[in-house]
Amino acid sequence: MPNCLTLKKSNCKNCYKCIRHCPVKAIRFSGNQAHIIGNECILCGQCFVVCPQNAKQIVDETEKVRVLLQSGDPVVVSLAPSFVANYDGVGINAMRDALQKLGFYDVEETAIGATIVKNEYERMLKEDGRDVIITSCCHSVNLLIQKYFPAELEYLADVMSPMQAHCQDIKKRFPNAKTVFIGPCVSKKDEAEHYEGIVDAVLTFEELTNWLKEAGIELKQDIDSNEESRARFFPTTGGILKTMAQNAPGYTYLAIDGVENCIDALKDILIFFFFKCFIEMSACVGSCIGGPVMEKYHRTSAIKDYITISNYAGEKDFDVVQPSPSEISKHFEYIEHRLPMPSETEIFNVLRQMGKFKPSDELNCGSCGYNTCREKAIAICQGKAEISMCLPFLKDKAESFSDTIVKNTPNGLIVLNEELEVQQINDAARRIMNVRSSTDILGDQVIRIMDPTDFMEVRNTGRDIKNKMVYLPEYKRYVEQSVIYDKDSHLLIGIMRDVTDEQTEREKKESISRQTVEVADKVVDKQMRIVQEIASLLGETAAETKIALAKLKESIQDE
Repeated sequence: MPNCLTLKKSNCKNCYKCIRHCPVKAIRFSGNQAHIIGNECILCGQCFVVCPQNAKQIVDETEKVRVLLQSGDPVVVSLAPSFVANYDGVGINAMRDALQKLGFYDVEETAIGATIVKNEYERMLKEDGRDVIITSCCHSVNLLIQKYFPAELEYLADVMSPMQAHCQDIKKRFPNAKTVFIGPCVSKKDEAEHYEGIVDAVLTFEELTNWLKEAGIELKQDIDSNEESRARFFPTTGGILKTMAQNAPGYTYLAIDGVENCIDALKDILIFFFFKCFIEMSACVGSCIGGPVMEKYHRTSAIKDYITISNYAGEKDFDVVQPSPSEISKHFEYIEHRLPMPSETEIFNVLRQMGKFKPSDELNCGSCGYNTCREKAIAICQGKAEISMCLPFLKDKAESFSDTIVKNTPNGLIVLNEELEVQQINDAARRIMNVRSSTDILGDQVIRIMDPTDFMEVRNTGRDIKNKMVYLPEYKRYVEQSVIYDKDSHLLIGIMRDVTDEQTEREKKESISRQTVEVADKVVDKQMRIVQEIASLLGETAAETKIALAKLKESIQDE
């Protein structure tokens, strides 16, 4: 990982926005966390700009600069010319006053170094006779060529950047001086660290703003200017060309901004042979005034920023002591970074794991951050990506899992929208309601196959119905029905358990019970009648016996 960029793992939310915006795909995912691949990164800062959770952080060198200030040596600031666009209405004198309050010895514009570099570019065009020259002011462009287009290193101007040229000039004029560059660029931190002894520390505008706030120092609204400041155009697209004479015989001058456009141009140079072409390249769209730390959270208009720079720039060059070409020469070496390319068999196997069995399955939707499914498969083989980053794959997997459950559950499921139109029906529900095929009812009103009353009630009241016994007379079936309203998806879900057999058995038992009760009642009635009849007979016999005995008694008495 680049030393100047760090990652807050707790903030990384697995959104893949950084890999989608990384022009060289120098981000690896492991455990659903993004990791910057240091030897592939060109430090354009796009991942820092687009991260919605602020998981990417630029290493703050404020404390390092505080230590420099306490060293006792003069600490001089090289202030990027884009400062005037970042700090609205503030000129170099106001910036110098504020920074000297922080303890800096002096503040100068990096545009002085830009003038030195511009002069060297003009000399190269006139004296060196090169066919193609690519400017070397942008460290991200330099890294892009060093890592991805090594065949074009010969075209990269072997000249220091304005930051380096200016800081070297400062150290010539101020013995024992320490230099601090302040600007809108992430990659300058890496450039200062890699080429030691020229720039001692780098601060971003954001770091400076925070430091000034902490110290309670306000920038004065003083937009001073002077005629000798034409190099202030450097931070704009075409700004380098604007400061140059552009009079080298036979040369074509062009400016390209944005990493994607630079990559396309470098590919063209590989394919087509160009003659006498001077190319200004900037990694940021709009050049440095579109830098990743140009007010990340309060980004202003590119047009407004350009006009601000244009109004502040003068008509003449800074008066500089031009060093010899060897003094500001810079060597660029090839930076090896390539991971081994997987075989076609390995790529094919990964594509199969992603559910891509034929070209038509490769949606190339870019949701994972890679332009094509094949690029994603290669990244997986190289350990840079995970299969789970493929959203269509996860969606299909989730749908397949849910479909398996829906299809195999013994319960009938029917899903309606709020207009009571059938959106989904499973096999069990079709069997309950004798629906031949789901296509026969999908999109139609549910009233075609069943009474919608319960669904209407749940939709209107928002109260779910649970385990209600319902008889479907059309199908001679009993179901235990639940109706659930999913307000988020605006869907009504009906769950039906076929209890026809249970209900039939219950009714059969109830019938037998009724018959048993009726038989028992009849037996009791009959027994009661017999008892009554016996009682009646016994009563008559007793009466007759009583009369006979009475008569017998009377006859005995009479005798």
